[in-house]
Amino acid sequence: MLRGVMRDRINGALRRVPAWPFYPLAALYPAWLFYRGLTGGLGVDPVKAMEHAMGEAALQLLVLGLAITPLRRFAGINLLKFRRALGLAAFFYVCVHLLVWLVLDVQIPAQIWADILKRPYITIGMAGFALLVPLAITSNNRSVRRLGPAGWRRLHRLTYAAAILGAVHFLMLVKGFQMEPILYLAAILALLGMRLAPKPQRKAA
Repeated sequence: MLRGVMRDRINGALRRVPAWPFYPLAALYPAWLFYRGLTGGLGVDPVKAMEHAMGEAALQLLVLGLAITPLRRFAGINLLKFRRALGLAAFFYVCVHLLVWLVLDVQIPAQIWADILKRPYITIGMAGFALLVPLAITSNNRSVRRLGPAGWRRLHRLTYAAAILGAVHFLMLVKGFQMEPILYLAAILALLGMRLAPKPQRKAA
């Protein structure tokens, strides 16, 4: 009974929290990184540091977005109203990550295309970005009405593949054995696996 009371209180508090402030707050992070890069706060290679930070932040938001359904299913906490904001912020961060790589890192157009074709981790990263594009374009109420709820949900299952590709991109990017990208991939696979588990039956009060 106490668990249900706490769940209702949390959901009641969440209903009073608007989702729109998340957008300007999300925009502050890359601005802060740019400022730190310009003022020497990102070390000897600020371009690489910002590129990595934006990619990892995007992956973290994708993980949080994937956690919303299991959290509602198994804990009864409803964060669905924030899922669109998380997804769009993740896409924005991926775009910044990509722009930093294109404009500040590689800079040579011919080299960009060569890297995409010859470096598997870049190929995988670009594939994940390509999957996120239609999701960002259709993250609005008009698209839900046009595609229908069922069609819209089917399209947005591309998030699963995009998140896995993002984690694999990170795993292939790092040098040597590092636990961090492995943990991201494991978390994504675990969250996706939880969707296959039977929904727990709640006991009657």
